[in-house]
Amino acid sequence: MEALLAAQLPDGKGWQFEPKWDGFRCLAKREGDDVQLISKSGKPLGRYFPEMLEVLGGLKQNRFLLDGELIISVGDVLSFDALQLRLHPAESRVRKLAKESPAELMLFDLLSLGGNDLFDEPLSERRAALVKFHAATKAPQLKLSPMTLDRKTAVGWLERSGGALDGVIAKRADLAYQSGERTGMVKIKNMRTAECVVGGFRYATKGKGLGSLLLGLYDNAGLLNHVGFCSAMDAELKKETLPRLEALRGAPGFTGSAPGAPSRWTNGRSTEWEPLRTELVVEVRYDHFTGGRFRHGTQFMRWRPDKEPRQCRMEQVEKESRSSMRLIAR
Repeated sequence: MEALLAAQLPDGKGWQFEPKWDGFRCLAKREGDDVQLISKSGKPLGRYFPEMLEVLGGLKQNRFLLDGELIISVGDVLSFDALQLRLHPAESRVRKLAKESPAELMLFDLLSLGGNDLFDEPLSERRAALVKFHAATKAPQLKLSPMTLDRKTAVGWLERSGGALDGVIAKRADLAYQSGERTGMVKIKNMRTAECVVGGFRYATKGKGLGSLLLGLYDNAGLLNHVGFCSAMDAELKKETLPRLEALRGAPGFTGSAPGAPSRWTNGRSTEWEPLRTELVVEVRYDHFTGGRFRHGTQFMRWRPDKEPRQCRMEQVEKESRSSMRLIAR
């Protein structure tokens, strides 16, 4: 099942609320000795998380299908970077990382148990079955995601979650599991704003229009580090902004970490960028900051000519990335 993005949590009866964890969504399936982890796109994940296959294969229950989220905690912070590092072709590297920072599986649905399908059962009954399943596992690597029927509690999660959560999911408690459908589930992300220095820009892939602003924040050493990009700007604003950027082309650009080389996520797109004199400050809207950068593209809010570039420091986002891991059921 998937969720529709909404601006606020739904009100009224019949909803249950759960944290939206910042990890890899997956199905955990076991049929006797056959244990699998399956990604949202249908690809196998098991080879990248051998420690989780071992945990699932060691359970007394030998036939089940679970829906959950793979997460890795580094200290009291959920690290999406640590998850990405697992997607490595070398088995020796994967096993080394599995020992250094083992993954956990945050469970939020039980779809089959002992050969009995639960897809058509209402969520309230599947949740009750999941609670019993989890209690019987005795496996500390398997976590039961918190759930509440109280909207105020869910709002509180959003307000104090920091970087532990990617938001909150609202689900209709009376609905069956509808794979691939965006029915009866709503997700609300905890949106924030930050003031960033524009340390560079990229041209659009086609033509010479503006593609994106490259955003930077200063660290304690006074270095400007690349932390993300902003391409969510309307066409007229991009057209007006490009000449302004071109007039500022030149050093220093980013003096700390800079936009990187191609990665598995760029799909061959150009990574060329233009450095700028650090004079422009922009306020952007974002949903998540982790691993020293914005997890997703940001949204343009406004220019901040009243803000000195040197005032745009990492502290404003780092304090929000410290997670409230007390929300996790141990």
